[in-house]
Amino acid sequence: MAIQTVLGPIEQEELGFCHSHEHLFLADGIPALLNPALRIDDLERTMQELRMYKQVGGRSIVDAQPLGCGRMEMQLVEAAARTDIHILASTGFHKLAFYPSDHWIYRYDEAALADIFVHELTVGMYTGTDREEPGSFIDEKAGLIKTAIDEERAGDRDKRWFRAAARAALETGAPLMCHTELCEQGVQLAAYYRNQGIPANQIIICHLDRKLDRLDIHKQLAEQGIYLEYDTIGRFKYHSDEEEAVLIKEMVDSGYEDLILLGLDSTRQRLRSYGGDIGLDHLSVRFLPLLRKFGISDSAIHKMMIDNPAQAFDNKRQRK
Repeated sequence: MAIQTVLGPIEQEELGFCHSHEHLFLADGIPALLNPALRIDDLERTMQELRMYKQVGGRSIVDAQPLGCGRMEMQLVEAAARTDIHILASTGFHKLAFYPSDHWIYRYDEAALADIFVHELTVGMYTGTDREEPGSFIDEKAGLIKTAIDEERAGDRDKRWFRAAARAALETGAPLMCHTELCEQGVQLAAYYRNQGIPANQIIICHLDRKLDRLDIHKQLAEQGIYLEYDTIGRFKYHSDEEEAVLIKEMVDSGYEDLILLGLDSTRQRLRSYGGDIGLDHLSVRFLPLLRKFGISDSAIHKMMIDNPAQAFDNKRQRK
């Protein structure tokens, strides 16, 4: 086994062109109450988006929604089977705001949480966990662990969610993806996981490009061998794609092209099949040509879209 998709394991060379952070489905619930764009629950529309993605060369996608807060595991499996796209699902946890106050995730201790994550990675994904405790499950497995640090969790004293994720990552070798709100949180969370014994090349820090003013932090993380995920492409409320291209050009010129992953962090507002404004073809059709105009080579783009994801989402334990 190398890379775990919802339809089974594949080898690195099978992954192909890969978006490293998307949301293909999001059930109606707490996230949608906070932001209506966080509801992506139409199988046919999502498959339409995936087929459009496939037409421009897309082969694989990482779905970054963990259990308990809107993940639609059955739809992920069906969409993968019907579109022939490799989909990687996530276990783990998201921002506290995405869970109701009586959710089981607040009550489970570190060992119980770790057992759930390991089960989803090695046995099968639980179903119905938005409202019920983990019990029923399907045979299809998650391929990575999603974790999230936000202002509420930044001051968390016991760190049990993070320790549980670290335990599961060490036991299974699964990639550990880290949602952050600020670059500084990426440094904090990466240091925590490294201190727990997680190798640098098993850690992926997300959303580092929401602000473009701390390249020193990006380089600090890259020097350790941690993967840098840039997924604020086409999100113009943050910055333009041209400004994003300048950031990536600087990182490539500084020698970090082997550690860059790209995605769109899609929401309902950003998926054209749902009436959104860009679509899953935005990277291929608009952004990658822009990178070439900024002088980024085809070989570097190949690494960001094919080689680096194949390395980052590879199961590290299986490769020892």
